[in-house]
Amino acid sequence: MNTRDLGGVVVAAALPYREDDRAPAGLAVDYDAYAEHCRWLVENGCRGVGPNGSLGEYSSLTDEERRRVARTAIEAVGDDGIVVAGVHGPGAHQARYWAEAAAEDGAHGVLCLPPTLYRANRGEVLAHFEAVASAGLPVMVYNNPFDTKVDLTPDLLAEIAQIDNVVAVKEFSGDVRRVLEIRERAPGLAVISGADDVVLESLLMGATGWFAGFPNVFPAESARLFELATAGKLDEARALYEPLVAAFRWDSRTEFVQAIKLGMDMVGRRGGPCRPPRGPLSDIHREQVRADMGRALAALGVA
Repeated sequence: MNTRDLGGVVVAAALPYREDDRAPAGLAVDYDAYAEHCRWLVENGCRGVGPNGSLGEYSSLTDEERRRVARTAIEAVGDDGIVVAGVHGPGAHQARYWAEAAAEDGAHGVLCLPPTLYRANRGEVLAHFEAVASAGLPVMVYNNPFDTKVDLTPDLLAEIAQIDNVVAVKEFSGDVRRVLEIRERAPGLAVISGADDVVLESLLMGATGWFAGFPNVFPAESARLFELATAGKLDEARALYEPLVAAFRWDSRTEFVQAIKLGMDMVGRRGGPCRPPRGPLSDIHREQVRADMGRALAALGVA
């Protein structure tokens, strides 16, 4: 296994909780259920998992929980897949701490946003990723301009790509025109589709991976979509993709964690509630997710 390559379908694994009045917000992390979920994703054709991303609610965890979540994923996957741990932090020193912990615990790579909670400038962004890369693991930088207010544009990525150990970018701008421009400006940088609802378009333009949300719900079918797209089987890929896109669009909405967890509940997985600041879906959103998921599941023949 080439662990410098962080491509393929890597699922941002959702985190299950169990009720416990002594835990933060009355919800304790269910590590056993999380381990089972990580194994299930890999057994169903996904290349690996990404603990402690936004979908894994990393910012709602205590430091002790966050480290144990990463360790749980690493142990659960074992030699059967890769683990790309989220190391996001407000500053370079926090992100580097989590990257060093990931290296110590046996992760294969790390996923890292620019500084969170602060609209960093170009020099600060470069210093941030240099600090994370110094931990020694392959780094996938994460472009999410909606939540961080920092846009890792293709020209900035060309500079970031010069940092040792930076190997990939999770591209979440939604602008599929960027895939080719990034490949032109930073030919050594792997482009990973970060938004489920543009994954086929991104793969057809040369993305080599999918850091995925909704494959928490249907991993085998998602792995099949990735295989068809990367093999150039466009007609088959479109036939599989189009009925799923309405559900996939929730991956780019504010309520994406709640929506994906509801989808998991609908197929008999452990989705469940979220910790604050995420609250329950509104009745309208719940019905919309159920309808979009219902169409997807009907098309897959599992409704």
